[in-house]
Amino acid sequence: MPSGIRLKRIQDQIQRVVTEIMETKVHDPRVEGAYITDVSVDRELDYANIYISSLAGKEQAEEILEGLNHASGFIRYTLSQEVKLRVMPQLRFYWDDTPERADRIESLLAEIREERGETDESDQNTENTENTGLDEEVNDQGNGLQNF
Repeated sequence: MPSGIRLKRIQDQIQRVVTEIMETKVHDPRVEGAYITDVSVDRELDYANIYISSLAGKEQAEEILEGLNHASGFIRYTLSQEVKLRVMPQLRFYWDDTPERADRIESLLAEIREERGETDESDQNTENTENTGLDEEVNDQGNGLQNF
């Protein structure tokens, strides 16, 4: 069993090489636009879980995973030519909806910021109006500061 540092290095190398393979050597139109978000390898190096996402969104998830599973033998063989391991792990592809969730969270935060920004602006306008009113009252009293 490899150490934690070696395991992380293997995961990073697999991610880099599989990304390169997907971009240059896999010519399946179902896989176009897909990218790897994460790779995790178990400690025995039996399985490499590859998490995939796409700019097209979840609508094409099933099609992309089908294309990758169809090409997994080719990808694994090509990967074994680049990454030197005694045993090459089996590749398993999973859809990663983290980028979509992150976009949703960002849009919610933007809405909150807009609401707070409008509220803050109206609060500032109210404060400015109140301050202006006080200044006018002092001036109406004949420069109240000089009386003190």
